[in-house]
Amino acid sequence: MQPPAAPLPLAREAAALRAGRPPLPEHADRLCARIERVDPLLHAFVPEPGRHHRLSGEARALAARYPRPEDRPALYGVAVGVKDIVRVDGLATHAGSALPPGVLGGPQAELVSRLRAAGALVAGKTVTAEFAMNAPGPTRNPHRPAHTPGGSSSGSAAAVAAGLVPLAVGTQTVGSVIRPAAYCGVVGFRPTYGRIPFDGVIPNAPSLDTAGLFTADVAGAALAAAVLCDDWRPDGGGDDDGPCVLGVPAGPYLDRAGPVAAEAFAAQLETLAAAGLTLRRVDLVPDFDEVARHLRTVTRYEAAQAHADWFARFGGLYRHETAAAIRHGQEIDPDDYLAALRARAHFAARVAGVAAREGVGLWLAPAATGPAPLGLESTGDAVMSVPWSYAGLPAVSLPAGTGADGLPLGLQCVGAAGADERLLALAARLERLLAAAAR
Repeated sequence: MQPPAAPLPLAREAAALRAGRPPLPEHADRLCARIERVDPLLHAFVPEPGRHHRLSGEARALAARYPRPEDRPALYGVAVGVKDIVRVDGLATHAGSALPPGVLGGPQAELVSRLRAAGALVAGKTVTAEFAMNAPGPTRNPHRPAHTPGGSSSGSAAAVAAGLVPLAVGTQTVGSVIRPAAYCGVVGFRPTYGRIPFDGVIPNAPSLDTAGLFTADVAGAALAAAVLCDDWRPDGGGDDDGPCVLGVPAGPYLDRAGPVAAEAFAAQLETLAAAGLTLRRVDLVPDFDEVARHLRTVTRYEAAQAHADWFARFGGLYRHETAAAIRHGQEIDPDDYLAALRARAHFAARVAGVAAREGVGLWLAPAATGPAPLGLESTGDAVMSVPWSYAGLPAVSLPAGTGADGLPLGLQCVGAAGADERLLALAARLERLLAAAAR
């Protein structure tokens, strides 16, 4: 596999398409040619024999609907990859599984309807780990094909990293946006739990499941978030050049980062401190093991409930990793599950209280335990996302250099619940500082 093309900046791509550069039918031809050339090696997209015919027709119809550039919507003609647990009219949903065609069908997801209403073209379904759990799909890391791209939103992250599409949709229950974004060297945005409608998406653990985005940069994430997130406030970020305390959650949580990620994180903190930003180390999650245990209780119990009917009918078709997770969930006592939900509410309140007391506007941590591991048998460790996903907080993974082996690393930025706009404004500031330091 050739090295990946540079990811396509979404805002720039969208502006060019609205101006008619290139015309949409030509754009659709180029898009399909890129996918046909690269994806047989990358496996980011679910195979679709009629892709070129479908996209050509959709492009012509969209161009006829919006002949005047000034009338064209925000994502006019933008190609989007959609994770294959998200239902899309006209495309089958398999969720990376061997279940019979049609079993997982249903109405189109609201988030896809919003993308299409904004002018986006669905380039295709992107590969997911089976049912967005642990059994990986065939996608390869665009930077090193022998390494995992992460998961479960494997294909979405790889498609953006390889320059196939400028925007892709993923989902995150624990670390399925933040980790693959870090492994593939792109921006991953996981909004506040519930901020993007989740109807029409195959559930994993509904108390935690969150739709997210992959883009080349933070500006692209903000553009897409304005289309997808409920009640988006374009000016909600405030003054991104104002004072902001960056919280560093010292203790057993950060100890989970491997040596490469920990060394890079220390260097990133030095860069930000040298730029005049205030860093504050806070003992935030001294009970990290308990938090991780409660999260696992919630995810396993809810997965078993979500798959109760399908698993009873088609359990023999599930891969062993997925089946083991569901069977584990079936064994969890409902009282233990309810206790884990109560603990989640207490933990979220604790994090908010500590942030308010310490004046923390943004938490920082490694986005993953290290660079993408060798091999495709696992999608890597989601542990660096555990506390933030458990609390339902918005997070962004920023590309933040590479390890000695040349594989990407990511910096995770976490905001307050509901303050997604401010998170992206602050993340854009950090993105600029890290880029300047790398030059």
